[in-house]
Amino acid sequence: MNTTAPPRHGGLRDFYEDPAVPVASGTPRSLRQARVLAAALGTAGSAPCTVLDIGCGDGTAAATAAPLLTGHRIVGVDWSQDALRRASTRLPYAIRGELTGGGLPFRDGCVDAVLFSEVVEHLVDPDSALDEIRRVLRPGGHLMLSTPNLAAWYNRGLLLAGVQPVFSEVSLRAIHGRPGREVVGHLRLYTARALREFVAASGFEIVRLAGAPFHGVPRPLRALDRLACARPSLSSILLLHARRT
Repeated sequence: MNTTAPPRHGGLRDFYEDPAVPVASGTPRSLRQARVLAAALGTAGSAPCTVLDIGCGDGTAAATAAPLLTGHRIVGVDWSQDALRRASTRLPYAIRGELTGGGLPFRDGCVDAVLFSEVVEHLVDPDSALDEIRRVLRPGGHLMLSTPNLAAWYNRGLLLAGVQPVFSEVSLRAIHGRPGREVVGHLRLYTARALREFVAASGFEIVRLAGAPFHGVPRPLRALDRLACARPSLSSILLLHARRT
């Protein structure tokens, strides 16, 4: 499939500031991730926990998680001004911040948990991003990371057939060689094993790796996609829970 999109010029920053670029992901993944985090944080006491949603996009994921994190403080962080404008309609706090350059506008060890949902696959320098996340997390603080699975069950079949895997992209202007229509700027993709090793090497203890379905799977295949979640290495989306060491 070759779906043409309007040409974009000016690099990644201009690409992500384009309002036509999708900045939200599926609700099933958001709910699964929020349930795990809610269980880890427990009920809010006299001192509510601070949760950063880094790369919050339009705030949909954080707003989906909010009812499960009652009493805790959720702060959306993004560097896209367009995304922050949209997020501010869903979240009480939406702050501009970066994982490179000036860094996140938070002091060391002041955050209890970080939601990092479908962001790492967009980064040029994911190592520095996890360093910055580790800096703002308190010791023992929680990292909830989700990212597409390069080795998803259908991608294994596509590769055998010589087709570019779903989630991978070779251009910022159009989709080439694989199913799908939307160009979203994926630069890096992980298997379950690679994600575990990468996060552990960045100073985190892996607590759990789970799977989640992908909202873009064709309807006739969605039941199979949900079944694949039982084996994270085959699932569409990888959900990683880790703690800062």
